Amino acid sequence: MKKETENTVKKEIVTKKTKQVNPANQKKDVKKSKKSKTKKEKKSLIKRLTGFMKDVRKEMQKVHWPSKKEMVKYSIATLVFVIFFSLFFYIIDIIFAFVKSLF
Repeated sequence: MKKETENTVKKEIVTKKTKQVNPANQKKDVKKSKKSKTKKEKKSLIKRLTGFMKDVRKEMQKVHWPSKKEMVKYSIATLVFVIFFSLFFYIIDIIFAFVKSLF
């Protein structure tokens, strides 16, 4: 039994030695394998679009949509924010105009 395992190990070593590839040829093999993979993986436009739409549907189901109460609260906060900063910049503009008129 030990002889059989030793023989298989020796065969594996021999096959590994004979399968060594020149680095220059290895790069070509890698390029060829990449090209062949892309050709096999490429799907038709319709299949890609349907897959995309399915993914979009899944993601849209994960979205947390706000309730009406939350929407009103967010809208009021946004309006207050806009009004506050518009008044702030208007007052700063008036101050700069006044300072400019003095000089």
